[in-house]
Amino acid sequence: MISLKNKIADRAPMALTGLAVLILLNAAIYMGCAGGINLFAKSDDVKLGQQMQAEIAKNPSQYPVYNDPALRSYFQNIENTIVSSKNVTNKDFNYQVTIINDPNTINAFSIPGGPMYVYTGLIKFVDNEATMAGVLAHETTHADHRHGTRQMTQAYGMQTIAAIALGNNPGALAQIAASLAGNLTSLRFSRDDEREADLGSFNDLNVLPGRPYYPGAIKYFMTKILATGKEHPSSLDKLFLTHPPSAERLALINQYTKAAGLPEPSEPQLKTAQYQSYRATVR
Repeated sequence: MISLKNKIADRAPMALTGLAVLILLNAAIYMGCAGGINLFAKSDDVKLGQQMQAEIAKNPSQYPVYNDPALRSYFQNIENTIVSSKNVTNKDFNYQVTIINDPNTINAFSIPGGPMYVYTGLIKFVDNEATMAGVLAHETTHADHRHGTRQMTQAYGMQTIAAIALGNNPGALAQIAASLAGNLTSLRFSRDDEREADLGSFNDLNVLPGRPYYPGAIKYFMTKILATGKEHPSSLDKLFLTHPPSAERLALINQYTKAAGLPEPSEPQLKTAQYQSYRATVR
């Protein structure tokens, strides 16, 4: 299976005909494992991410950028710390953070190739830096583990994937990027993807030298989200569509923390005061 994926990812050897590639794609999908198979090349993740970034930037009415260099730099530094984790494998992806000015939306999302987007509504909702690091590490795992293109492998037909693999349809990625940027709910992840991203978030933070962030802090976000969902469900529409939280996910996060034998976090691991000073600047 790995050799098959490599053949497709490398754009198929010249000896392979278009028919042979289609046969290989068909066989790969037929034999796909439970976690799903990704027939896009890593370079496609990067190209797709670049094109989606461009589409998002062209749509300020839907994605108004919050222009505060100090705040963006603060969040970028958190993300850079996460990416420095030895568990993040695709370090050549572009994990650039953009803040979206929408105080009514509690959400964040990543796109293929690494770019990250954080809504001001999420910034106001989160209480400390460690929790935000947990959320960003969750999104980093989605990008690093290439969940987006793995889902697209299942969503798009063999002809489209074969055309991309062979380079016969150079406009296909641009069309996909425009479609995804216009409707982010199509980037929703499977339950397995969400669980994998939660575990990735914990592991990425847990192996950072000196543990600058409490690795299980995403549990505070999950607990608060589940409580808020009962009182103000409309504020969580986008989150529930793209990253549906659940009591099961919260229980698993608590299991990871317990299994690692972690004590309760100290303030230096939560960084509450520092975070709230930046949060207070968000209008």
